Amino acid sequence: MLYTLVAHHVHGHISFFNLFRYITFRAGGACLTALVIALVLGNPVIRELKRIQREGQPIRALGPERHILEKAGTPTMGGILILIALFTSTLLWADLQNGFVWAVLFVTGAFGAVGFADDYLKLSRRNTDGVSKTTRLSAEFGTSLIAGWWMQHMMPPELANHLAFPFVKDLLIPLGFAFPIFAMITISGFGNAVNFTDGLDGLATVPVVIAAFVFALISYLVGNHVFADYLQLHAVPGTGELAVFCAALVGAGLGFLWFNAPPAAVFMGDTGSLSLGGALGAVAVAVKHELVLCIVGGLFVIETLSVIIQVFWYKRTKKRVFLMAPLHHHFEKKGWQEPKIVIRFWIVSVVLGLFGLATLKLR
Repeated sequence: MLYTLVAHHVHGHISFFNLFRYITFRAGGACLTALVIALVLGNPVIRELKRIQREGQPIRALGPERHILEKAGTPTMGGILILIALFTSTLLWADLQNGFVWAVLFVTGAFGAVGFADDYLKLSRRNTDGVSKTTRLSAEFGTSLIAGWWMQHMMPPELANHLAFPFVKDLLIPLGFAFPIFAMITISGFGNAVNFTDGLDGLATVPVVIAAFVFALISYLVGNHVFADYLQLHAVPGTGELAVFCAALVGAGLGFLWFNAPPAAVFMGDTGSLSLGGALGAVAVAVKHELVLCIVGGLFVIETLSVIIQVFWYKRTKKRVFLMAPLHHHFEKKGWQEPKIVIRFWIVSVVLGLFGLATLKLR
């Protein structure tokens, strides 16, 4: 909105407004704006959620005993705060004529709506049964498939239907008509991966912020032909604008962390976890770095694999590989204190994020 206003009416007359032409300036503005919005609205939103929910988020009876005692009464749906800050900031600072921005916002909003419905049903029924798995996955798959098809038609023809590899520029695997299906799996997979990870105070928030920061940089580089050629990246014109979205996500995530850090005053709920995971997946598809997201968001991958392994092995042998899945609950069952688990998982996320950045030059 600000970009469009300045570009068409102001920047030629006042030199200061020429800064709005630069993605880096607008990304910084988006990050700061989202952070301020989240911090200012945090307490009012939490008070309203407490007023509406009263008893807070329903806690699984099969979960760690400590959760039932310590987390009972904490409101959920805090993802609303993240989405308000993220959407407001992006709409203010991004180029709204950019199709990639709208495609990513579409995924984020749709996944947020699915998560909101899931949270609402859990609260209204006072149990952990939300939207049915069939309905939820159908909505996620449908949204992701549309987004994949949409973004495919905005990419250069030589990249549109291909899977790129992070370490080898010349290796492109043609997926043909299956590319939207691959995008669907990537976006939906990460939406649910973040959802699995969101089980302890602040556990999912920091890895999301780290991944968003890395992809803000990747988006900027991939969208700039000069930098993309120098680093031997596949240039995708237009995706540089996603740096503004990712920067807004960093600011919104940090603002939410102020209230979500242990002990959490609010949980993001499925409203937040599904939308943030879907957003990361959509950005990765747009910039052709889906495999790098598996590295940068490796913690989400590990958490999801722990669930898959646990279910698969239990069905075959009636024995469990982990004391409880996802993996963070396994360490809780082993007696680790929540802050130790959260901080160590954050450290893992930082390391994976740095390794993901290193892939930009390992070519």
